[in-house]
Amino acid sequence: MIHKNYLGTCFYVIKCLLLSLFIAMDNPLMAQQYKGFESLFTPPLAYVVKYTAADLLINGKLDEQAWQTANWTSSFVDIEGGVKPKPTFATKVKMLWNENYLFVAAQLQEPQLWAKQTHHDDVIFRDNDFEIFIDPLNEGHRYFEIEINALNKIFDLFINKPYRNGGDALVGWNANGLKSGIMLEGTLNKPSDTDKSWTVEMAIPLKSLRIGYPFKKPQEGSIWRINFSRVEWDTKVVNRRVEKLTDAKGNNLPERNWVWSAQGVVNMHYPERWGYLQFTKSNNKAFVLPYIEKQKNSLWLLYYKQKQYLQKNGRYALTFAELEMDPNVETDAKVNKL
Repeated sequence: MIHKNYLGTCFYVIKCLLLSLFIAMDNPLMAQQYKGFESLFTPPLAYVVKYTAADLLINGKLDEQAWQTANWTSSFVDIEGGVKPKPTFATKVKMLWNENYLFVAAQLQEPQLWAKQTHHDDVIFRDNDFEIFIDPLNEGHRYFEIEINALNKIFDLFINKPYRNGGDALVGWNANGLKSGIMLEGTLNKPSDTDKSWTVEMAIPLKSLRIGYPFKKPQEGSIWRINFSRVEWDTKVVNRRVEKLTDAKGNNLPERNWVWSAQGVVNMHYPERWGYLQFTKSNNKAFVLPYIEKQKNSLWLLYYKQKQYLQKNGRYALTFAELEMDPNVETDAKVNKL
């Protein structure tokens, strides 16, 4: 029996492909505007991940020569981007890959190291944590999330489609063969002193990043979507224990969300907003955004406007005029027709 969620995902993919077939290049020039949705169309960041033949020891130390050749990302920003202040503490990531693994390393500045979640698949973001989101098909559906805390405890899950589309999390999925290591520059759960940072190192098995579809090994130039998030809670020390700050009603204050590539919205489950990850075995490859990714912006704008229209009117729009959109879109000096 084919699960209805899988059928729904297939329908979604086919729908997007059919929409793409209607893109043409011979219509009058009229630029598409993103007015009202500007925060959702800032360009995602990109990382070209280098290949390594080295046998990395996953212990959080990052002392192998291969890691020295990998570039650090820019420092993390607020999840909403430049409209919010810069994060209080610095975070950065670097990556490598080989035929079997995607290697991820992160350094997180942290003056107060603490963690309380002690089991696999605990809700790790209840602690300060580091999170990885991966869409290996670059389709906006069927993606993976891996969270880790300073105790090296993992919460890994598969999401069949974004929650805004009725998606659900399969917590029973595990990144089988995942290796992880933590290095602390400080002392964990000892609030009487001041700490410096913690470092995460992971080897994520490429073959584990699939469910219900064939595994496709990355090739030269393959592009995935990826983003990283850091959850940071405001805390205080109470009776020699770290406790979260609360409001007047006793509820935890909202966590801070710091990310590599700005989402533009306080929600990591917008996969279309994640950064680009390009695989290469070349030392000097530069990322070039494929033209089809630029075309997708117009389709995403149509999606956002339809969702907005549905919320306001109780139905989807039947014409571009109802959405105040022109079907003629200029992309890199070429006119596309939706």
